[in-house]
Amino acid sequence: MKYLLDTDHLSIIQRQMGQDYINLSIRMAQYPLSDFAISIVTFHEQLLGSHTYISRARNDSEVVKGYEMMVRLINDFKVLPLVSFDADAATALSQLQAKRIQLARMDSRIAAIAPSRKLVLLTRNHRDFSKVLGLLIEDWTV
Repeated sequence: MKYLLDTDHLSIIQRQMGQDYINLSIRMAQYPLSDFAISIVTFHEQLLGSHTYISRARNDSEVVKGYEMMVRLINDFKVLPLVSFDADAATALSQLQAKRIQLARMDSRIAAIAPSRKLVLLTRNHRDFSKVLGLLIEDWTV
């Protein structure tokens, strides 16, 4: 494993459309699939999104669509290894919080996982993640 897909890069892959998807796919094709992983935090984010969609559903059709989204999510997460939020990530998160770096909660957790596993984070969110010293980030959509 060398690369951790941020939620935004994974979402681009899931949508399978647009120039960002083409650029990302071409770049990823240059590496074995075993070089990529997804964090449990990204799974959490996407599961929350599906849950929110279902909770806000106004009719049976929207409920069905929400659960279909969940099934796709589960299937997507069978393809790549899932990186847990372990004690090393928790320590890294505590260090980030001590430095008072302004990041959203889930971004902070992802930012803690990547360096604790010595992974490069693939993301379009340079503005936030670049605040974390020592975090290697790349945007493969450009």
